Amino acid sequence: MEEFKIYIVEDDKWYSELLRHHLELNPDYHVKVFEDGTSFLKALPESPNVVCLDYSIPDINGAKLMKRIQEISPSTSVIIISGQEDIQVAISLLKQGAYDYLIKDENTKDRLWRSIINIRESDQLKKEVTQLKKEVGKLYEEDKSFIGESDGIKDVKALIQKAAKAEITVSITGETGTGKEVVAKSIHYTSQIKGPFVAVNVSAIPKDLLESELFGHEKGAFTGANSRRIGKFEEANGGTLFLDEIGEMDPNMQAKLLRALQEREIVRLGGNKSISIKTRVITATHRNLLEEVSKGTFRQDLYYRLIGLPIEIPPLRERKNDIKLLAQSFAINFSEQNGMGNISLTPAALTKLKTYSFPGNVRELKAIVDLAAVMCDDNTIDESDITFHSNGLEMDSLLESNLSLRGYTAKIVQHFLDKNNGNVLKVAKRLNVGKSTIYRMIQSNDVKI
Repeated sequence: MEEFKIYIVEDDKWYSELLRHHLELNPDYHVKVFEDGTSFLKALPESPNVVCLDYSIPDINGAKLMKRIQEISPSTSVIIISGQEDIQVAISLLKQGAYDYLIKDENTKDRLWRSIINIRESDQLKKEVTQLKKEVGKLYEEDKSFIGESDGIKDVKALIQKAAKAEITVSITGETGTGKEVVAKSIHYTSQIKGPFVAVNVSAIPKDLLESELFGHEKGAFTGANSRRIGKFEEANGGTLFLDEIGEMDPNMQAKLLRALQEREIVRLGGNKSISIKTRVITATHRNLLEEVSKGTFRQDLYYRLIGLPIEIPPLRERKNDIKLLAQSFAINFSEQNGMGNISLTPAALTKLKTYSFPGNVRELKAIVDLAAVMCDDNTIDESDITFHSNGLEMDSLLESNLSLRGYTAKIVQHFLDKNNGNVLKVAKRLNVGKSTIYRMIQSNDVKI
C-alpha cells in the first residue's frame, strides 16, 4: 500500500515518542510529531491521513484545532486523545466530526492502532469506489467507440461475452487505434470480477523500471526507494491486470512474468517474501507474437501461457459499413461535450470518409470527426470540412475499389489535384503527363478542380 501519513500533536515528549515508536512498527506508516498546535498548523497543508490530537494542547484548544483541521484538510481523520474522561466532551467532539475519542491509559496505543487500521481500510474503500466510478464513467464514454454492425465486430462482441463467463487469460491483437483497451475493459466490467481494472502500457515504461512497476519494491531496494511501494499485480489483486503492448517486453522481464503467472505469486524488488496474487491477466499487442517467437524475441513458453482466449480486432478499413455509425456517434458526442447543438454529416461527407483507409483506425476517425465538427458551418459536416491526416495516397482504399484503368487514373489525378489546390501545371509535372491530358479529364468530368 502507499505511504500513510500520521501526525501526532502532543506536548508530552515521552508520550508522543511512545506513540510514534508503536505506530512505526508498520513500515507503511509515516509519522510526524508536533509539540504544539501552531507548528502543526504550518505543516497541515500537506494533508495527513490521520491526526492524533491531544485535547489539552497548551496553545490552542482541542475543539478549535480540530475545526481548523476540518477547514484546511477535510479529508483528514482526527483521533482525540485526552487525559480526562469527560463523556460530554467526548460526545460533543464525536458529533463535530472526530473519528474517535481515546482516554490516555495503558491500552491507548493498542486502541489507537486498531482505530488507524479502520481509518485506513475505510480510506482505501473510498478510493476504490471513487476509482470504480471513474472507470465505469470512462468505460461508458470509450464504449461509444466500440460500435459496429459488421461481422468482424459481432464476432469480437461474442468473444467478449465468452471471456466474461470464465477467468481465462485473454490475448487481444489488433492494429493501433482499433480499441484493444476498450475490449479489455468490456471483458472486465461484464464479468463477475469485483476487483479493480489496472492498465499498464509496457512500451511506455523503461525496461529497468518495469519489474518495480509490476511487482513493487521494498524500502531501500534501490536508490530513491524511500518507502515500500506495491506493484500493479498487487494493486489489481482480485481484479484484472491489462498488459498493453506485451510484445515490447524485454526478454529478461518475460521470464519473471512467466514465473509470476505460473506460481501465482510475486516477490517485491528488494524483498524475499512471496505474495500470493489472484489477478486475471489480459494482454494486447499490435505485433504478431508467433512471428516474434520465431525470431527469438518473445518466449515461446510465455506465449502459450498468455494466448488463452485470443481476440483479434479487425482494422477499420475492413469494416467500412461501421464508419457511418462511428462517425455519427463521434459527432453527437463532440457536440454534447462542447454545447454546440446537434451536428450531422452529409451523405457526401460520409462517402468521403468511406474512401479513406484509416491507418490510425477508430482513434484517427474520431480525431477527423472532431476537427470537422469545429470547422463546419451550421452544424453540418460536409466533405470540404473533412481533412485526412495522412500525407500519402491511400493505396489500400484505391485498390479496394472495383474500377477500370480509366477510373484508377482519374482517382490518382484527382488526389494530386486536391493536394495541390487544383494546380494543373504542378500536377502534370508531378505525374509526368501533359497538361492537356488533365484538361481533357476535367472537360469530360473525370476529375474536378
